[in-house]
Amino acid sequence: MIKTILVTGANGQLGNEIAEIATQFPTLNILFTGRNELNITDNEAVEKYFLKNNPQVVINCAAYTSVDKAESEPELAKLVNVIATEYLAEACKLNDIPFIHISTDFVYDGKKTVPYLETDETNPIGIYAKTKLEGEQHALKIHKKTIIIRTSWVYSSFGNNFVKTMLRLGKEKPELNVVSDQIGSPTYARDLAEALLKITLLCDALKPWGIYHFSNEGAISWFDFAKESLLLKGIETPVHAITTTQFPTPAQRPAYSVMSKEKIIKTFGIRPQPWKQSLENCLKKIL
Repeated sequence: MIKTILVTGANGQLGNEIAEIATQFPTLNILFTGRNELNITDNEAVEKYFLKNNPQVVINCAAYTSVDKAESEPELAKLVNVIATEYLAEACKLNDIPFIHISTDFVYDGKKTVPYLETDETNPIGIYAKTKLEGEQHALKIHKKTIIIRTSWVYSSFGNNFVKTMLRLGKEKPELNVVSDQIGSPTYARDLAEALLKITLLCDALKPWGIYHFSNEGAISWFDFAKESLLLKGIETPVHAITTTQFPTPAQRPAYSVMSKEKIIKTFGIRPQPWKQSLENCLKKIL
C-alpha cells in the first residue's frame, strides 16, 4: 500500500536529506515542496494543494530559522513559524491525517543541568524560540493527530550550518574562537530524516500523538563540536574556547539544551546514534 507524504521545506537541510534516502522507503510516495511549489503562508494555496494532491501524512520541515535575525523580523518569524503551521494543521485536521512538525530545543531556557524531558516546562528566551513554541502549541490545539519533534544543533552536507562554517573558517583563518559554555546535542539531519520516515510508517498504527525529542546521543559544547569537526577533516587550525559573554549575539541561546530521547526510543524503537559517529558519517560527504 503506497502512502503519499507531503514534505514542506524541501530545499532545507532536512528536506534534502529526506529526498536522498527516499528510495529506502518504497511504500512512500513523497511530494517535496519549497516556496515555489507551495506557499504555506497562503491558506488558500494550502487548501488547494491538499485538494489536488491528497497527502496522507504531512512532515513540516519549513521554518524561519534565522535565530538572530528573528529579533528584528518578528512578524516574518511569526508568519512562517506560527501562522503557516496553523494553516497546515488545519488542513491536516480537515483531511483527518497525521501532522508531523519539526520544532527546537530553543523552547527551553537552558537553566537545567540534566537532560530535558518532553514534560518539562518551556520558557523560550528569544523571538525565534517563542514563535517555534507558539507554532507547536497551536498545532497541538488545532489537530489531535499532531506529532511534534523537538531537535537541536542540526547540520548536514546540505545548506549552511555550523559544521560547514567551521570547516570553511578553519581553512581561511589562522585560529578560531568558539563558545564553550553552551552545551547541547548535535543532530545529523540524515539521522533525523530517517527517524521521520520511520515515524510516518508507524503513526497510523501507534497513534503516538504528542511531543518527542530527537538528536544524536551525547552532550558537548560548540567548542568541542568545532574541534572534532576540524580534527576529523585533518584541519590543524587552533581552536580557542571563549564564553558566551565574549561572543554577544542579538538572540540569547540556552546554556544547556540536552534532551532525553527515552520517549522516542520507547515509542518507536528509534535509537539515535552517538554524535561522533554521525559527524564522521556526514564529513565523508563534505569535500
